[in-house]
Amino acid sequence: MSYDPALPSEEDTNSIRAPENQLMDALSDETSLGHMLKLAGPMVVVHISFTIMQFVDMRMVAALGTNELAAILPAGLLSFIPGSFGLGVIRIVNTFVSQSLGRADKPACSNYCWQVIFMGFVYSVVCLGILWPTAPWIFRVIGQPVEIIGLEITYLRIMLYTQFLLVLSWSSSQFFMGIQRPIISMYAMVTGQVVNVAANYVLIFGRLGFPAMGIAGAGWGTFMGVGVSVLISMFMFLTGDINRTFKSRRSLRIDLRKMIDIVRVGFPAGFGLMINISFWSLILFGLVGRFGKESLAATGAVWSCIRVSFMPIIGIGTALTAVVGKSIGRDRKEAAIKQTALCLKVALVYMGFIGLCCFVFRRPIMRFWAPYDEEVVRIGMGLLMCGAVFQIFDAVLIIYGDALRGAGDTVWIALVEMVGASLFLGVGGYLMVKLFPELGAMGPWMAGTAKIAFGAAANRWRFRSRRWMRIDLFERRAETVPVEVAAPVE
Repeated sequence: MSYDPALPSEEDTNSIRAPENQLMDALSDETSLGHMLKLAGPMVVVHISFTIMQFVDMRMVAALGTNELAAILPAGLLSFIPGSFGLGVIRIVNTFVSQSLGRADKPACSNYCWQVIFMGFVYSVVCLGILWPTAPWIFRVIGQPVEIIGLEITYLRIMLYTQFLLVLSWSSSQFFMGIQRPIISMYAMVTGQVVNVAANYVLIFGRLGFPAMGIAGAGWGTFMGVGVSVLISMFMFLTGDINRTFKSRRSLRIDLRKMIDIVRVGFPAGFGLMINISFWSLILFGLVGRFGKESLAATGAVWSCIRVSFMPIIGIGTALTAVVGKSIGRDRKEAAIKQTALCLKVALVYMGFIGLCCFVFRRPIMRFWAPYDEEVVRIGMGLLMCGAVFQIFDAVLIIYGDALRGAGDTVWIALVEMVGASLFLGVGGYLMVKLFPELGAMGPWMAGTAKIAFGAAANRWRFRSRRWMRIDLFERRAETVPVEVAAPVE
């Protein structure tokens, strides 16, 4: 066949088609920025909307007064201390589901979700039975101001009821992320967050004929919002294409072997997260509370602000856990390294920008939160400088940690959290208060900054060591999970 120069060659044809297919190629390449953003985008939207919701909630509560603003975050964190253990265990479902998907074992994906729901309900009953009667004693022991303890108890007890719904919400969300359909979670959660904000407005201030419930209204508004989210997500989980593909209704059975897998891998993650949250609560509210309710109010305001930075990155990290898990399930571990490096670049750029904003605009930010309390503004400006400093470290900590979680390296993550929390937050925070009381609330926050820097360095070293590549979650007859197997001969 003769060559006709008037006709395009095969190479020319490919170059002509390339612009038309460029977007699709980028989205299908699992190590590309386009694919990662497509997967992470819905979770980022979820976390940004969640941040905005909490921001609006806090602003509504702040309108009630300094006492309410000082009370809501300690009570919320105390309810989340036991809840954080459950969340840490539930998050490992993402790993099992994504690796099962990579292994083409789709019925196992939904069955892992059911196992963690069963265990989560039992755990929530235990938490309710312990924390409901002991709440007054706990708030007194950690040194909360007397005038806000009653408000804290009210909000905490409502949050304990909400945890039953959160088990369903967290479990289904991790399942949808694991099968790489986070758009379902996005629709469910964003709808629930809109309901939450609307219900808070009505119940906190007493609109549409409802009585003004104050801080209790904020709690019940959260309960209603989470409830709507759960109805949507569980409906999608049990019907339609999800049920046909993953047999979600037929997999509704107890599987002790899968429960053991989840506990063995998830227990370290849950315990590490609970220790981390516990010590952060101690630092932010136990030690900071010694300097008065103005310091507590400033801490609550600053904590709400820095969520703007780390909550979207947690969304990216959740997506990273899923893609790393799927890559490992397909035995494409080098792809997991590329995916992690890509997510880290995005996180560093974003959190670096937020850190700069926290530093430059620290006075306007605090004036927004406490326009009539100059002492809260002064304290908060100093705390925002700490927040600006640890942004870059937090990006490294989150991204490498979620990549390791995708590989099932939860023992390492737990060790880093426990050492960092006990040494830097616990011992370091106490010493800062005792030895440098003139720093006030800045002392505990500086200890927290050191803890984040330590965790970032430790997780980076672990990931770059590639020891996580030896972990095999599905070595069923092994003595422990995860199991390290012999590295391939090079």
